[in-house]
Formats: sequence, C-alpha cells, structure tokens
Amino acid sequence: MEAMNQKSLERVVSQRALQMGSSFPCQICVVGFLCGVCLASLFLAALTSFGSFEFNGISFSMGASSSSSPSPWNSSSDAINMVKSTDCKLKLKETERWFNSQRSTMETDNERVSLLHLVWGALLTESVHEEREFLLKFGLNQSSVPNAPHLENCKLSAYINMRLDTRAENESFPPWTNRKGLLDMYPASTAKEQLGSPRHRPISEGVYPPWITGSDEENYPLTRKVQRDIWVHQHPPNCWDPNVRFLVADWERLPGFGIGAQIAGMCGLLAIAINEKRVLVTNYYNRADHDGCKGSSRSSWSCYFLPETSQGCRDRAFELMDNKEALEKGIITTKDNYSSKQIWAGRAPRQAVRYLMRFLTEYTCGLLNVARHAAFGKEAAKMVLTGLPREWPNVEVANNSGSDIEDFVWSSHRPWIPRPMLSMHVRMGDKACEMKVVEFEKYMLLADRIRKHFPHLNSIWLSTEMQEVVDKSKLYPHWNFYFTNVTRQVGNMTMAIYEASLGRETSTNYPLVNFLMATDSDFFIGALGSTWCFLIDGMRNTGGKVMSGYLSVNKDRFW
Repeated sequence: MEAMNQKSLERVVSQRALQMGSSFPCQICVVGFLCGVCLASLFLAALTSFGSFEFNGISFSMGASSSSSPSPWNSSSDAINMVKSTDCKLKLKETERWFNSQRSTMETDNERVSLLHLVWGALLTESVHEEREFLLKFGLNQSSVPNAPHLENCKLSAYINMRLDTRAENESFPPWTNRKGLLDMYPASTAKEQLGSPRHRPISEGVYPPWITGSDEENYPLTRKVQRDIWVHQHPPNCWDPNVRFLVADWERLPGFGIGAQIAGMCGLLAIAINEKRVLVTNYYNRADHDGCKGSSRSSWSCYFLPETSQGCRDRAFELMDNKEALEKGIITTKDNYSSKQIWAGRAPRQAVRYLMRFLTEYTCGLLNVARHAAFGKEAAKMVLTGLPREWPNVEVANNSGSDIEDFVWSSHRPWIPRPMLSMHVRMGDKACEMKVVEFEKYMLLADRIRKHFPHLNSIWLSTEMQEVVDKSKLYPHWNFYFTNVTRQVGNMTMAIYEASLGRETSTNYPLVNFLMATDSDFFIGALGSTWCFLIDGMRNTGGKVMSGYLSVNKDRFW
C-alpha cells in the first residue's frame, strides 16, 4: 500500500512538473531544486561515510538505529538515491544548453534589429548607387526590405505639397478638397461624379487649405478661413496686373538675432503686407546659405519650406526692384520703408508662422527622416520584425500596394513616432538676460504633472542647447528621452558663439527639426518668455493642438 501511495505521489508530482515546465520562472526554480538535491545528496553521502560529525561541540550520530523499523534517514536516502550524480550533470547540461539557446535567440534578434536599422539608414541616402552597393554587401534586395513606418517618402510628399500649393490647370485654385492625402487623385468612375466632386467647387463654398489638421475646435477660431485668406492674398491670379503691389524683404541678419527672432520679424512684415494689400516676397535668407541647400533654393526660405508666394510673383517683384519709378510710386517697398516699431510691435497674426511653414520641402522632410531614424529607428525595427518570418532577411517581404485603401487613404498617415510624446524645450544660457530661466528639475515637475493625467505618457523629445540638461536627463530612468545628436554648450557662452561653433548648416537644421517635432508632439513644455516657444505655441494652436494645452516655466520676458 505504501509503495502504491509512493507511485501515485510520483505521478502527481510528474504531471504537475510538466504543467509548470513551460513557465520560465518555474524552470529556473526546478533547476535550482535539482541542483539543491544534488548538493544535498553529496553532502549526506559524505556524512554517512564518516558515521558521525561534530559541530560546535554537538555530536550528531548517523549510524543505523537498533530498532527493526526503517529509519527515516534510510527512507530519505532511498528517495535521494533516485537522483544520481550523472542525472544532475545531465540536467545541468540541458539547462546550460537551454540558456545558451535563449541567449543565441536574443543575440540573433538583436542582430536582425541592427541589420534592419542599418538597411533603412542606407535607404535614406540620396544616391541610388550607394543604396544598391549597401544592399549587395549584405546579400539583400529591395523586395526583402520591409517598409519603415517612421520614415516618409519625401519625393512623393514634396510632389503632393507642390501640387496642393499651385493652381490647377484652367482653374482658379489648387486641387483642395475636403479629403486628405491622395484621395482627391482617386479616379472617379463617371464624369458626373467627377463634376460633382469637391475639387471642382469654388473655394468660397467651404473647401479649405489642406495643411490644417484637427477639427475646428482643436485649432484657433477660424484657422482654416484665415489660412485660406492668406494664401489667396499671397497668390494673385495675375502677378503682372498693374494693381498688384509688393513688399520685398531680406530676412533679418543683425548680430544676436536667432532663428526665432528672424521668423517673428518676417511674420511682422507679412502683417504689414496684408494690411497694405501687398504681396510679401522674401529674399536673402542667410541661414540657408550653405551647401545643403542646392540650386536656386540656396540662400532662400524655399530650401526648407515652400515659398511664401508663387514663382511668377517673385519674378515680377524682383523685376520691379530694378525699376526706379516703381520704387518712387510705392508699387514696391522694402524693409527699409518701415520702422522697427512697425515690424516688431505691430499686430502680427499668430497664424503667420503656420502659413510660412505650411508645406515642407523634400530637404526638410529628409532632415526629419534622419532625426526620427536616429531616435526611433531601432524601436521601429523591433516592432516591424515581430510581424516578419524568423527567416528574415533570407525571405522576401511583400511591399507592393495591393488595394486602393493603401494607395489613396493610408498614404496620408504621418510617420510613426512613439506616442504619446511630450516635447520639452529647455532654454537656458544667455537667455537669462531676457527672461527668468529655471533648472531642468522644474521642467520635469511639470512633466510629472502631465503624467498624473496621462499615465501612459513616458516619452520626451528634449530640445536644448545645454549639455548639462542632457546629462541630467539620465537621472530620470522612468522617462524615455530622445534628442538630436549634436554638440551642445558646456558652460556659459552666447548663442551666437555657440551657433558659429556648429557651422551654419548644423546650427540651422537641428533647431528646425526640434521645432517641427515640437509642433507634432502631443504635449509641450516650454517658456513663454522665449520667442521660439511663442512660435511653437502658434504652430501647435493651428495644428490641432489647442486642447493639448501649454505648460510654461515662466510667464513672459523681462521687457
């Protein structure tokens, strides 16, 4: 009977062990138990071989009992003897092999993530030859590379943007519709449907510019109407009409003027032009005077964003600049015709910055791709690989669009970033002469305040010129920080000296990337005393972020 009970107990234990075996923590516990049994058996064997041992003056006898009944020590030794020393070694070897296989799997997964990240990075190059060379180096082809969700097709986006900023042939306005993305290009099935489509309605019937996102309640009041009116003002049907007047202005170049001040000044000039019924034409932009801006876009705002007016109006304005009579009659004016008070203290609409930055160029789109890939590329790779066969990259991936919804609807989705995302602009350094600057810890207190309402928030896009701030971010391991890879200030120096140390191209590109990331983030923390933050607020409030709010570490400037 006792033997039957023993076997039943063994069967129950065996079944229970099998059930627990698939659990990783339980496997660890089982391995630990077996190791303990092995050690205990060896320990007991050593004790029984000596018969007795003494510990701290207390003697323990391990001899057989004079009683004829089985000794509990003998029954225990029988159970222990079931686990031979060779079995222990076998179990340990099996466990070691299992751990090695798990480690190998993890290493393989990391290698696949790194490879996909590298491949996507290679695809960012403008050279088709370099792209092919890289793929051949790793034995890959284009069909085996999955789509990168965090990257944008910049050539396609630039084409769409230009199309939506240019009047359609034989029509008065661009092909603006009530639909997003490429839906307005969807082939209509009948002539009747096409004639009745929104793209053929007059713009006054409620079709607005497509660069405004979110509902009307999520933007400044009348944002869509104001943006449409600015575009119409800046794009007269006939730029050679004698009644069309112009204001031509270079971007501010005075020492100490940062990008924010330059944009704010141009917003003031746009307000003057609208009030005087002139078309604003921007001229030399010193921050675009570098090798990254190619061809006619060099030294021009159009390197980064689509021009403020049509090419026809630009040509006409520059033609009039050489006409003395046109200058004398006021057909054309320049920045010199207006006082600093008119430019800086006038009622510049906060929507002006949205209009000037309404569409990105292919160059700016590429800058954002590079920044997103550096910050989120590996996360995106891990995410994509979960949906691919384990054999990748030795298998092809079907990337071809197979339906209209992919071509005309999903194509309008913005590139992936970890959401929700909080953007934080920490301005310190020489800004202390204009506003109250606070330590990074105060910004983080506001971040924690937001997270109390949105506990799933854990990502921060950090924008700062101070290395000290980046270093302090490591003290907050419960947040994921992302930032551009650029040399930052160490110690105190003026912004002008710092920008000069970076060079014109870098000192222009990385702040614009931070600016655009801030406008697209779900939440924002900044300083209202900063012109840069003021402009970001204007962009967010015309980009569907009004209800997201704005948390500031100060109230305003000193002056």
